[in-house]
Amino acid sequence: MSSENINNESGNGILEMSFLEHLEELRWRLIYLFIGLFLGTFAAWIVIEYLVEGILLLPARDAGINLQNLRPFGQLFLYIQIAIITGLVLSIPNVFFQVWKFVGPALRDNEKKYAFWVVAFSSFCFIAGIVFAYFVMLPLTLKFAAQFGTEEIENNFAINEYFSIIISVMLAAGVVFELPMMSFFLSKIGILTPKIMKRFRKHSIVGILLLAAVLTPGADPVAQLLLAIPLAILYEISIFVSKFSQRKRIEESQSD
Repeated sequence: MSSENINNESGNGILEMSFLEHLEELRWRLIYLFIGLFLGTFAAWIVIEYLVEGILLLPARDAGINLQNLRPFGQLFLYIQIAIITGLVLSIPNVFFQVWKFVGPALRDNEKKYAFWVVAFSSFCFIAGIVFAYFVMLPLTLKFAAQFGTEEIENNFAINEYFSIIISVMLAAGVVFELPMMSFFLSKIGILTPKIMKRFRKHSIVGILLLAAVLTPGADPVAQLLLAIPLAILYEISIFVSKFSQRKRIEESQSD
């Protein structure tokens, strides 16, 4: 067997792999990822009626929005789309785990022990963003959309447009809530430091207020603050996470 096909492990636990071995590892990670997506989609399809009527249509009912289907087989394709997206959300822990396993060979032994906490915290942040969007952002957005305009024009929303809005808002919030984990990895590779984040804290507040104004419809300052406050808290958490990551990186470099 040639040396290219042999995995060499360095003294610090980093596994050296050839290019073909990286491709093979990527292939298996993608297979496990799609298996998780299939299982999540299958589970979502079993409860698709409750998922649509009891959860996703509830914000529209609370906002007094009338929905209608304008396409043949529109509801069928919509149900399939919702099942797949829900399957992706349900399999988010598996997605983060497979990503971690793929980059695992390039990590030191003392870094690999954080696998569970990284996967758990990343999944928690993503789900927390979706929950926040569902209970805070969507009611404000849909209430504004339902009440805006003249009473002479009836606001009837196409069902595909409605689901496009709520799914986009929830997934976007899930990504935004990953800010602490982004801070962790950027600090891990030395791009970001707590000092930099503290220096630009005032700039971040302005940016957060602007982002809240963009994402929140209308000119309601209360709605904007409801969005800006969690974002500001996430920024402060990210500073703490960056400090923790930097301290660990310094300890590891000193031990080497």
